[in-house]
Amino acid sequence: MYKRVRVVLENGDVFEGVLIPPTQFSDPDVVVLKLRNGYNVGLRKSRIKEMVDLGEVSGGQPAPPQIPKLEGEKVWLLATGGTILSRVDYVTGGVYPTMSVEYLFEILGGLDAPVVAEQVAAKFSEDMTPAVWSQIAARVGEAFRRGARGVVVLHGTDTMHYTAAALAFAFRSAPGPIALVGAQRSSDRPSTDAVLNLKAAIATAARAPFAESVVVMHKASGDGVIAVHRGTRVRKMHTSRRDAFQSINALPLAEYHVDQNLLKVIAEEYRERGALEYTDRFEEAVALVKFFPGMHPRMLDVLLEMGVKGVVIEGTGFGHVGEQLLPSVKRLVDAGVVVAMASQTLYGRVNLYVYRRGRELLSLGVVPLEDMLPEAAYAKMSWALANFKREEVPRVLTTPYAYEMSPRSDPTSFGTL
Repeated sequence: MYKRVRVVLENGDVFEGVLIPPTQFSDPDVVVLKLRNGYNVGLRKSRIKEMVDLGEVSGGQPAPPQIPKLEGEKVWLLATGGTILSRVDYVTGGVYPTMSVEYLFEILGGLDAPVVAEQVAAKFSEDMTPAVWSQIAARVGEAFRRGARGVVVLHGTDTMHYTAAALAFAFRSAPGPIALVGAQRSSDRPSTDAVLNLKAAIATAARAPFAESVVVMHKASGDGVIAVHRGTRVRKMHTSRRDAFQSINALPLAEYHVDQNLLKVIAEEYRERGALEYTDRFEEAVALVKFFPGMHPRMLDVLLEMGVKGVVIEGTGFGHVGEQLLPSVKRLVDAGVVVAMASQTLYGRVNLYVYRRGRELLSLGVVPLEDMLPEAAYAKMSWALANFKREEVPRVLTTPYAYEMSPRSDPTSFGTL
C-alpha cells in the first residue's frame, strides 16, 4: 500500500509524490518521495514544514486523477515482469518482479491514449521460453481483436530482443505496433529509465504509422531521445547502461523525442498497419550454440540425442567452425535436423563461399543466414519449425519476413556505444 503526499519545506519548496516506505536500512531522518517524472527525492525531516496526505495508492486501482479516462482507440499494455515491474528489496539487496502495473501508472503522469493494462506473467527475462512467446503472442493477438490500436509489452531486458524477434515473425500483419519496453534500473531507483521508456512505448503504440515488433529503450545515457529499434535488428550490448540496446546492421526504425513529445520515423521502408494475421506457435526443440576454439564434437552430438529439430550455430567470422565438428554437423543434418549458420561477430554477414571450411559446411547442408543476428535466427528457427514442413524450413530461413536480413551490408553501419 502506497500513499501520495504533498510536502512543503521551510523555504517554500513544494514536492508531490508517492511516499516510499522506509526499510531497516533507510535514514530515519529522511523522507523519500517518488516524483511524477520517475525520479526519487530525499527530504530531510527537519526541513519539512508540512506534509499533506493526498490518499492511498493501492495495488489494485490507482488514484483516479492519475489515469486519465481518455476517449478513442486504446493501447493495450501487457505486463510480463522484468526490472520495469520490479523494485529493490532493501533487506536482501535483490531486485524482485513484484510491482503492480497500477504503481507504474501512478508515477507515469499524463498519457497519450487510453490504456488497458493486463498481467500476462511475472517473470525475469531469463525465465522466458518459446512456450511463453506463444502465450504472449496469443495475448497480443487477442488485444488486437479487441480493438487495440497498438500493444505495449513490459519485458525484462536480458532476453527482450529474443521475444521481439519472435513476435516479429509471429505477426505477418497487424493493426498496429507491438512495442516491447523494459528498464535497466528498477522504478524505485532515482536513476530509473522506466518512466520515459514506457511513455515512449505508449506513444509509439498509439501514433506510429508502422505495424512491427519493436524495442523501445533509451538511445543515449541522457533522457532526451528514446530509440525505437526494429525487433529483428536489435541486441542488448551492455549490462547496465540505459542505452544498452543498439540496432545492428541497420538504423533504428524511429525515435521518440521526449521534450517535444515527437515520434520521428527514420526508416524509409516499414510494414504498415493492416489486417490481423498471426500465429502463436513456436517449436521448443531448438538450440543456439556458440562455437569456440577447441569445442568438443560431443557438444553437438548430445543435441541429436536430446531430439532437437533445429540448431543455429554462431560461427566465427564468415560462419566457420572447427574441422573436428564437421562429422557431428553431418550427423545432425542426416538425421533431419535443420542446421543454420549465423556469425558471432554480429556486424557484417555470413559468407560460406569465401573459404574452404565454408564450402564444406555448405556441402553438408548447413543453411547460411546472411546478416541475421543469432538471436533473431534462433527465434526464426523456432517459428519456422512450428509453422512449416521440415523440407520448407531452409527456404523460409533464407527468405526475409520481418526485415531480419538484407541483400548487402552497409560497411558504414558498424558502430559502438
